[in-house]
Amino acid sequence: MLAVIDTNVLVSASINREGTFGQLVAKIRLLELTPVVCAAILDEYADVLRRPRFNFPQDWVDDLLTDMAALALHVRPANIATANLPDPSDAPFIATALAAGCPIVTGNARHFPAECGVEILSPAQCLARLIG
Repeated sequence: MLAVIDTNVLVSASINREGTFGQLVAKIRLLELTPVVCAAILDEYADVLRRPRFNFPQDWVDDLLTDMAALALHVRPANIATANLPDPSDAPFIATALAAGCPIVTGNARHFPAECGVEILSPAQCLARLIG
């Protein structure tokens, strides 16, 4: 299954590696879930996960970023308008999902309005779909 993984999923997985969000990262590492990324998404992952306020172990962050880049499908994002987005910084996630024809997995669905044209899944919904 292909999916664009919102940054908040990786942050939550880094806080609780055994929870639902952490299970999604495990599915990526088991090659059961293929993240879809573009350069802007990878840059955001690195920027957010390395913020001092989180104080995540550096080796965890480095391994996670390496895995997200190495195990991902890299695409060129679609061109989209950002004016009506609740958070314009989420545009690369929407544009990448549109380009790949896949859902976005997020713990913050309100940032992705229905009119953006992308299926939005919670981490629990994504896990349920993977389990079948």
